[in-house]
Amino acid sequence: MKKLPTIDMVKTGEKIEYLRKARGFTVSELQDCLGFNTPQSIYKWQKGKVVPTIDHLVALSSLFDVTIDEIIIIAESIL
Repeated sequence: MKKLPTIDMVKTGEKIEYLRKARGFTVSELQDCLGFNTPQSIYKWQKGKVVPTIDHLVALSSLFDVTIDEIIIIAESIL
């Protein structure tokens, strides 16, 4: 079976939370920067329930001054 890369949602969420804190952003500040009405999406990302859309990954990479590859944690999946 061939192993294909997948996104590890939980570890990616942990990385987003780590980068947010390391760059000194509160959830509320990040919410404002991204134009969200509520912080729910950010909490869902941090808990690994969903991953950000590509446009939000682009914004996060700019805000955190990292590449998208540094935000996303890749895991292997067997198909």
